[in-house]
Amino acid sequence: MKQTPGISQAPMQTQENDDDEIDLMALAGALVSGWKWILAAFVVAVSIGGFAALRSAPTYQAMGLLQLEQSQDALALPEGMKDLFASSGGKSEAETQMAIMESRLVLGQAVKKLDLETFAYPKRLPVLGLFPMHVGLPSFGLFPSYQWGPESISVGRLKVPDFWIGEQMPLTVTGPSSYSIKLPDGTMLNGEVGKEVTNADRSFAIAVSELDAPEKRQFIVGRRSLDAAIGMVSSRFSVTESPRGSSILRTSYQDTERVRAATILDAIANAFLEQNVERNAASAENSLDFIQGQLPQARNNVADAEQALNEYRQKQQSVDVNYETQALLERVTKIEGELSALDLKEAELKNQYTVNHPAYQALLQNRTELQAQLEQAKQATQSLPETQKDIFNLQRNLEVAQQVYTQLLNRSQELQVVRASTVGSVRIIDTAYTNPIPVAPRKGRIIALAALLGLIVGAGIVLLRRALRKGIKGAEEIEALGLPVFATVPFAAEAADLRNRKGDLPIFALEHPDAVATEALRSLRTSLHFGLLDAKTNSIQLTSASPGVGKSFTAINLAVVAAQAGQKVCVIDADMRRGYLRRFLHLPKDAPGLSDYLGHEKPLDEVIVPGPVEGMSVIVAGRYPPNPSELLMRAEFAKMLAELDNRYDLIIVDAPPALAVTDPVVIGRLVGATIAITRHLETMQGALRAVQASFEAAGSSVTGAVLNGFKASEAERYGGHYQYHYNYRYSYKSDD
Repeated sequence: MKQTPGISQAPMQTQENDDDEIDLMALAGALVSGWKWILAAFVVAVSIGGFAALRSAPTYQAMGLLQLEQSQDALALPEGMKDLFASSGGKSEAETQMAIMESRLVLGQAVKKLDLETFAYPKRLPVLGLFPMHVGLPSFGLFPSYQWGPESISVGRLKVPDFWIGEQMPLTVTGPSSYSIKLPDGTMLNGEVGKEVTNADRSFAIAVSELDAPEKRQFIVGRRSLDAAIGMVSSRFSVTESPRGSSILRTSYQDTERVRAATILDAIANAFLEQNVERNAASAENSLDFIQGQLPQARNNVADAEQALNEYRQKQQSVDVNYETQALLERVTKIEGELSALDLKEAELKNQYTVNHPAYQALLQNRTELQAQLEQAKQATQSLPETQKDIFNLQRNLEVAQQVYTQLLNRSQELQVVRASTVGSVRIIDTAYTNPIPVAPRKGRIIALAALLGLIVGAGIVLLRRALRKGIKGAEEIEALGLPVFATVPFAAEAADLRNRKGDLPIFALEHPDAVATEALRSLRTSLHFGLLDAKTNSIQLTSASPGVGKSFTAINLAVVAAQAGQKVCVIDADMRRGYLRRFLHLPKDAPGLSDYLGHEKPLDEVIVPGPVEGMSVIVAGRYPPNPSELLMRAEFAKMLAELDNRYDLIIVDAPPALAVTDPVVIGRLVGATIAITRHLETMQGALRAVQASFEAAGSSVTGAVLNGFKASEAERYGGHYQYHYNYRYSYKSDD
């Protein structure tokens, strides 16, 4: 790209780099200066956090401890298979038992045992909740139906029809031991503590066992569904294995009442223990039934084998097996005995697992190995003589049948003992205990987090305000546009928002002559005196980019301080749309002014009125005309300025905003200087640049600017280095 001669691009790049950098000192200064916002956010956040912590009921946590003992198999296995079955399976025993403990079966038993389907609680204040009770706020008799203290109720029995499940019924205390309850169908029933009350068709019944509340207090009573009650208990109950692999289960339950939390947790543990005992007893019963059904057949098998062996021996005249055959017989008998045990185990596993279960697959694998060993042993018998083969087979059948029968008898006796003394594989180590310190709400933690959040939000508000304030932060930004800053006028709360006030307005320089802002206006008077030495006339125009920046305030007060210095000053309100200089002089709306002179209705001398200070004159706007721009373009306006230039040392023209109308551009060609009034942190730098462009397009220019409404604290907040405001005062007093 071809660079334009004489224009250096380095400064622009440097400025962009400066804009991209983060000024940490400026941010720190902004946070320090905005301490009021941060403190306000902190106080609000802590108040909300404290209110949230005090409005909720405290939640207590009950803890318990259980131990899982090693469960015994229902059928004894050979020693070689115990390790194989012990290592099979997916989840650990603890995970399985925890899932059972959290099941609907166990939780449902606890819900039914404690009748947790019934609910009854005091009616609490909307939004406030328990806040009045926690802070000890007296009720003063207000809202007597809501809870203000530690009221309680205990419902011994509640029966409702199915279509009233989930309905809330208000119960109102009517006396020391009496109450009334409103049913969902609108029926009112009266009852007493300790007595059951029913409706006409006896589909509803309630018995209140305890009631501790003042008269007119209300409780919400009802009955939830079993599924809802189980869901409520499940959401508050938890069980974990701690430490992992120890078979120690830690249980916990949270509730708003200490005693009820421990009661419910104990009920869950007892229900879990009962189902475990029942399951083991049922497993022993099933195994016993199966084995007793196999005993008659096993007994017959032994008798048949003995008879066959005796008949063969009688036929062959007492043939015995030799040592080698006896050893082979013992080996085959042992293998077939193990196979028989596997058959019994398989029959039992079919009732518990599918074929794909790891335990079932391990059994099948072990059976395949034993069958292979049996085939090898049988092949070894092929080399025996025929007589030895026959006696071997008969002897083998007898010993196997005897072994199976003996195993069944032993196991039957063991299972009878197990069935009679089943204790389960779960042991309760610690019953439920509720810590007196609630686990929620953690008031200290909530308030601490709220305080931290308040500080963050407060800092965010301060930094956001800083980021959103794109207005001029200091004189440097104005001077960067090539405009000299004649004065920086500090903010004065007494003169803020004058336009929106009603009635007559005070002149600040007269009301507060020793104020810093008044001293700044005197500095502006001095700057203009030297700045206008080469001007063609004694007139200056005050304009702005937008309304509400203090242009009229500057005009009237500058005229006062100039007149006090001995100058003859005339102020012209050239804003014939919204001008309000007349209010500083206590003149009515129809007071003649500039519009009347330009419209040939009044001569010049009749529209000039004396000001509040000697040597000061004022020409107000007059009646608002429909064509102010056209009036200013008439020759009479230029003629008037020329006439006033001969009479006064300084002429101040209060013009409307330059970006709103063309009036200031018209006036700018006739006056000696145009001063742009800017407001600190409100007037945009781009808007001031647009004002310059509008005057330059008309062949004139903006002479300089005034930074009005300067706030030192805001300057530190948004930049941290604009601190050149007036911080001194002069006062002359006599020695007396």
